[in-house]
Amino acid sequence: MTATPTPEVSAPRWTDTLKVYLEPASLRMLALGFSAGLPFLLVFGTLSFWLREAGVDRSTIGHMSWVGIAFGFKWAWAPLVDRLPLPLLHRLLGRRRSWLLLAQMCIATALVTMALTDPRQSLTPVVWCAIALAFASATQDIALDAFRIESGDSAHQAALSATYMAGYRLAMIWAGAGALWIAAASEVPSADTYQYSAWRSAYLAMALSTLPGMLTVLWSREPAPKELPPARNAAEWLQGALVDPFADFLRRYRWQAVLILALIATYRISDVVMGIMANPFYVDMGYTKAEVATVTKVYGVIMTLVGAFVGGALALRLGVMRVLMLGAVLSATSNLLFAWLGTQGHALPALVAVISADNFSSGIATAAFVAYLSSLTNVSYSATQYALFSSMMVLLPKFVAGFSGDFVNAFGYGTFFTATACLGAPVLLLVGLASRVKTAPGP
Repeated sequence: MTATPTPEVSAPRWTDTLKVYLEPASLRMLALGFSAGLPFLLVFGTLSFWLREAGVDRSTIGHMSWVGIAFGFKWAWAPLVDRLPLPLLHRLLGRRRSWLLLAQMCIATALVTMALTDPRQSLTPVVWCAIALAFASATQDIALDAFRIESGDSAHQAALSATYMAGYRLAMIWAGAGALWIAAASEVPSADTYQYSAWRSAYLAMALSTLPGMLTVLWSREPAPKELPPARNAAEWLQGALVDPFADFLRRYRWQAVLILALIATYRISDVVMGIMANPFYVDMGYTKAEVATVTKVYGVIMTLVGAFVGGALALRLGVMRVLMLGAVLSATSNLLFAWLGTQGHALPALVAVISADNFSSGIATAAFVAYLSSLTNVSYSATQYALFSSMMVLLPKFVAGFSGDFVNAFGYGTFFTATACLGAPVLLLVGLASRVKTAPGP
């Protein structure tokens, strides 16, 4: 008997591929991505510009980036976000949205408090506000990652990731360029280039910008809740909330879990370590707030958006692992362009070219990486497992980045940017090895 040949499945048309970005779930991710992206620069990028202009030393700015390690330990309280219902809010909004709203309220409070503190007069309160903002932002990420994963099947995760990143980057335009423009517009003629009142206005405006995210949470639909087995005592609850999610991941991947976690821990190391010193670099190179806002915080973020959509579309057509490798190569090599930029002096065309290449590469890498992390999760433990992965993603890079100011003080910007590019070399090997691991999602 002659076997009937299996018909070939043709690749989807580009028009059908792009329509996925207009689906309701994708549009929700666009709005909620804005909510997630708003605090990031306000505690890392824009804050470092403010601190450097206030005369804070580069080493101190580098050490302050360690507040980002909060993101590296969010797995510790992710089980609470994953399973613990909040009094009153849970009944009104559901598990995911109640945690999202609480985190957004804490973010707004931290931004207002930070705005009312002058780092030149007292740096300690700013540090505590940054820590609170980081923890609240990490909590929002835990709930939002679970919300995103539960809002679509595995086939749509790349598109959801891309629209999430689009909203995230739009928020970064506002938190980066918007904050700098507001600060510049609020300045009055003075011999002193640093004016605290200008930065206070900027950060109060950022606090008000959390309101659209809160409204989006209130208007969004709670994903269908997954039934959880009842716990008879505290030990059984901890077993299901904390032990089982990690045991599930190890059970599915066994020894290959070490390889996967190593890739997750190092994939973004080049970008994260370099990014801490980006704004101090612009200040020291003589770029004004308006120039940095226009080139790096608007044009650069637009290039990241383009890269994110390209990365999401390529992942749908070519597979996540191929795009993951492409993103790793581009992210590492683009850092070398900053070493070249440091030799050009105050040159806007050179800054535009470097920012274009770097942000486009970052968009491709991030879209593919988020889709890869999503594919590793078991929907039964989506918040906790994704928190584990995203925590691993930033823990090592943020720790290394804390020494970036010390490195620049000792060796200069050129050597620093070259060294960050070299940090990406082992990632290529890990991506190649991880591409041989078969994804084993849970039921």
